[in-house]
Amino acid sequence: MTDAPFNPEPPREEPAAAPEGDDVAAEAGAAAAPHGFGDEAAEMANETEVEAPVDQAEADELAVTKMALEERTLDLQRLQAEYVNYKKRVDRDREVVAENATYKVLSPIIDVLDTIDRAREHGELEGGFKAVADQLDRVVTNLGLTRFGEPGDPFDPQLHEALTHLGTDAEVAVTTCQHIAKTGYKIGDRVVRAAQVLVVDPVE
Repeated sequence: MTDAPFNPEPPREEPAAAPEGDDVAAEAGAAAAPHGFGDEAAEMANETEVEAPVDQAEADELAVTKMALEERTLDLQRLQAEYVNYKKRVDRDREVVAENATYKVLSPIIDVLDTIDRAREHGELEGGFKAVADQLDRVVTNLGLTRFGEPGDPFDPQLHEALTHLGTDAEVAVTTCQHIAKTGYKIGDRVVRAAQVLVVDPVE
């Protein structure tokens, strides 16, 4: 048996199979992958452009709401100021009504008080009559009727009625009440009757 001559041949390499359609698309996508970042940025820009009008609309709505709130606040402040003024007017009118009622009640009593004053000056106020007079003085004082007018008071035409001038007096610097003919009466700041006085003038 004769040995065959040894002739080694290199192994044949099988040619690589050509990529099919899906593989080609995958490879193409993989090749284009580095450029995908630009596409995502473009999409984000588009989304931002779409969302911008929505944000502006919200801002406009917020501005309108804020303006409406400010208007309501001003309305409430005006309403509160009107209420405070109304309450002040009501309180003031109530005081005036009460003062007028007191004035009507006490005005006729002033003549009685004048009679009591004359009796007191002449020493005729004694006994039970004095007790009644003192009680009447307390009642009218509690109702707000007050006396004014004393000798030596500076003459005030809003408080005093000058019956006559008694001449001049070197001891006074202004026209002065020297004698009180009738006491004056007030209710609060309201003069019920001016004091009737005799006055003297300063020496010029």
